[in-house]
Amino acid sequence: MPATFVVVPLWQGSVSSRAMSHADGADAILGDLPTSSTIVVEVPVEAGESLGTGVQRYSTLVRVRERTAKALARVPDWALTIGGDCGASLASVGHASARADGDLAVLWLDAHPDLNTPESSPSGGFGGMTLRAITGEGAEGLALDPETRIAPERLVLGGIRAIDDEESRFIEAHDVTTLTVEDLSDPSVVVAALEATGASQVFIHIDLDVLDPAALAGLSYPMPFGIGAAELVALLRAVAARFPIAGAAIAGFAPASPQAADDDLPTILRLVGALTSAAAAPR
Repeated sequence: MPATFVVVPLWQGSVSSRAMSHADGADAILGDLPTSSTIVVEVPVEAGESLGTGVQRYSTLVRVRERTAKALARVPDWALTIGGDCGASLASVGHASARADGDLAVLWLDAHPDLNTPESSPSGGFGGMTLRAITGEGAEGLALDPETRIAPERLVLGGIRAIDDEESRFIEAHDVTTLTVEDLSDPSVVVAALEATGASQVFIHIDLDVLDPAALAGLSYPMPFGIGAAELVALLRAVAARFPIAGAAIAGFAPASPQAADDDLPTILRLVGALTSAAAAPR
């Protein structure tokens, strides 16, 4: 099935000094997407207020979630969401979960597990809480409801290399499947982990910092010892060949300049191509 691209130039979920570059990254990718199958979500220019929630820029994040959900409701098949920061994936997973009638696993490819709560987050940045919100925990308006939330046993985390204490506690308490960067280099390991969840459809979230910084310069949180671009492409093709893709997201592109964006775009477009071509192939 063909993908619809939903571009969400969200930056308010990041607390990086380069946070606003996430909007620039989304806009740069937008320039290479087909206009006829692309929807752009308007992100307010203002940062927003926390309103006592413990989530920085909370008010704007809720508005963007609502606008993204409305955009996704117009998608006829499956959506490839282009962030922006990782917060753009919240509405996208909710849409995919509803589309899959709850029969969904989430493959979270990220240097960080993003499993903090407003109470445990050291920064208050929603990007670091997004996956926890996908499990149904978080501030009002920024967590999936019981009908669409993803149970921890349906999560597969790949390439995480920086974990906070509460995130580690959650992973251990719920026995969340975690795969190393080395594991990601063998697609059969990832496919087996997804099969073990019992789900028949998959949502794939890619924070580009799962890549090694040598593969991509435009990262707000570069972490060494990530996966290579060719290995990630092979992994995406293998997962999409095995499972129907109910949705996907690419987040975390924060180029330092337009020229730097141009240098990184071929790598990102390879990932887009791997997801869209494999998911559209006959089964």
